[in-house]
Amino acid sequence: MLRGEGLVKRFATGTVAVPGATIAVRPGVRLGLLGPSGCGKSTLAAMLALLVAPDEGQVSVDGQPVTRFGVRAPAALRRRVQLLWQSPVAAADPRMRIRELVTEPARIAREDPAAVLADLAPRVGLSPELLDRFPHEVSAGQLQRACIARALACRPRYLVADEPTAMFDVSTQAGLLRTLADTATEDGLGLVLITHDTALAQHWCDEVVEFGDLVAQV
Repeated sequence: MLRGEGLVKRFATGTVAVPGATIAVRPGVRLGLLGPSGCGKSTLAAMLALLVAPDEGQVSVDGQPVTRFGVRAPAALRRRVQLLWQSPVAAADPRMRIRELVTEPARIAREDPAAVLADLAPRVGLSPELLDRFPHEVSAGQLQRACIARALACRPRYLVADEPTAMFDVSTQAGLLRTLADTATEDGLGLVLITHDTALAQHWCDEVVEFGDLVAQV
């Protein structure tokens, strides 16, 4: 289980971005997290993905408390939890071809990049002719599929998806969400889908919670 207990994050200005959130997702469960823009969902996502340390509270991964975050987080724990950003353009290195973007985590983990690519590219809908293109040479939807594959290349147990379809039209949204849902089912992933779209969350997720229900003012 990926769990955040009493998570608090304050900015240097004194603003409380996350005022004591408690959330948990089990492997194989698609959890929708609803909330309006600016409520702190993205900050909570960064803490759950081990990128940002909470000022108070505890994150644990499969019962193991996390004491170091960001680049200092243990590699084994970082591989278990991956974050899918809202903007694929911001998340992708423009100097990398799509195949390099997808397989970089496998190379770092000393896995066979070719085998990882052969497995993931068809699963996320990346055709062979796209793999040698650069990010600016593919559509945003295709690039987001590459980012999904990159996140899966670590063989994570949990995927935190922060508004992953907000930038796309309805048909592209449906395709991306179907890919995420199918992957979560096939791989037994715990998926946290962060969104402000109630209908979307209710349709695609097993459980839905409101951000406001997770927090206690501190």
